[in-house]
Amino acid sequence: MASIHSQNTKPEIIVRKYLWKQGFRYRLNYPRLPGHPDIVLRKYRTCVFVNGCFWHGHEGCKYFRMPKTNIDFWEKKIKRNKERDKEEQRQLAKMGWHCITIWECELKPKARTQTLKALAFTINHIYLQDLSISYARIEEENELETAAEPAPDKQQ
Repeated sequence: MASIHSQNTKPEIIVRKYLWKQGFRYRLNYPRLPGHPDIVLRKYRTCVFVNGCFWHGHEGCKYFRMPKTNIDFWEKKIKRNKERDKEEQRQLAKMGWHCITIWECELKPKARTQTLKALAFTINHIYLQDLSISYARIEEENELETAAEPAPDKQQ
């Protein structure tokens, strides 16, 4: 397992290249945030986690199979990884960060374009929602009296 890399994996590089071409600027494995997210878009307050289907236990995925040997070890390891991922995302949400998880299987050639377009759309949507400000509605003008003019006499 020493030769398994956690940074600069092929799926991560695919996502990074796409985001860069779309004009998104980001930080990699930002150490100030819990879990050191793979990609951090500070302007958008968004973290992108690119997860391998095996290491993070992607349920229902054809690329995730529990190994046949040393079953207890692998079950515990993958369970710990899932729990750690959930806890890190909870901490980030409490800090006001949005979390997006992209699975390795979603970056296979058949689904890659759709996944990457959906990622860009989601990031832009998050940004626009965070910028929107709701203003209090102004009451009808007929009901308001102005301070500079006296109230009209109804007897005229």
